[in-house]
Amino acid sequence: MSSEPVIHCRDVVVRYGPVTVLDHVSFDVPERKTICLVGPNGGGKSTLLKVLLGLVKPQSGTVKVLGEDPRKARLQVGYMPQHVQIDSMFPIDVEGIVRMGRLRHGGFGFYTKEDNAATERALEEVNLLDYRRETYINLSGGMKQRVLIARALVNNPQLLLLDEPTAMVDAHIEAKLLEHLKSLHNRMTIILVTHDASFVSGLVDEVLCINRTAEYHPLEKVEDRAVQRLYGESVKAVRHDHHLPHGHSHSSEEREEPE
Repeated sequence: MSSEPVIHCRDVVVRYGPVTVLDHVSFDVPERKTICLVGPNGGGKSTLLKVLLGLVKPQSGTVKVLGEDPRKARLQVGYMPQHVQIDSMFPIDVEGIVRMGRLRHGGFGFYTKEDNAATERALEEVNLLDYRRETYINLSGGMKQRVLIARALVNNPQLLLLDEPTAMVDAHIEAKLLEHLKSLHNRMTIILVTHDASFVSGLVDEVLCINRTAEYHPLEKVEDRAVQRLYGESVKAVRHDHHLPHGHSHSSEEREEPE
C-alpha cells in the first residue's frame, strides 16, 4: 500500500466571480479509505468534486489526485453524478449507458473488445448483467443508480467519486446499494457525498465536512460544535443505526429488483 495520499489538497481556493466557494481547503485522503463528504447546500461539495475531477481549476493552492494533476488522473477516477438526464426519445439500454464510461479510452464512439469486456465486468459487479438490454429510462430508481455505479466502475478506477448515490430511493434499496459499495471498500478509495452520514456509518472511515472551509474527522468523533461551525446553525450530530421496521413493504417494482 502506497504511503502517498490518493487525494492531496493544500490551501485550495476557488472563487466564482466575487464569491469564494472554497476558502483555503486542506486535507489528505489515504489509500483505500471511504470518506463521507457532508455539508449544507451551496457549501462547496459539488465544486470540490469538480476540482478533484479536473473540471474546475482553483485560483490558488495545490491539488494532487493519485500523485498527479487531476486532469491527468481522470482515467483512474470513476464518477457517479447525482443526476443524469436521458432523453426519452433516445432509448439507450443499460449496456449502452455503462459503456459510455469507456469513451475516454477510444475515440468517437468506436468500442473495442476490451471496452465490451470491461462493460460486462462492471454490469456483473452490480448484478445487472441479465438486464443489459433493458431500456434505462424504464428502470426503477434503485436500478438506475446501480447502472450509474457500474458506469463509474467500468474503468476499474483507483478513486471513486459518488454524488448522492442513494438519492431518491427508499431505505430498502438504499441498504442494497450500500452493500454493493461495501464490497468495493478494500479495492479503492471512495468519496461519497450525502446529506445523512448516519446512513453510511457502517461503510465510511472518516467524514469531511465542507462549508467553504473543511473539517476532517473520524466518523465517531464528529462533534456538535464542528457540525454547527460547518452548517452555521444550532444542530446536533445524532448517531443512529437505520433498520427497516418489521413488515416494511415496498412497491412491487422495488421489491423485484435483483439482489
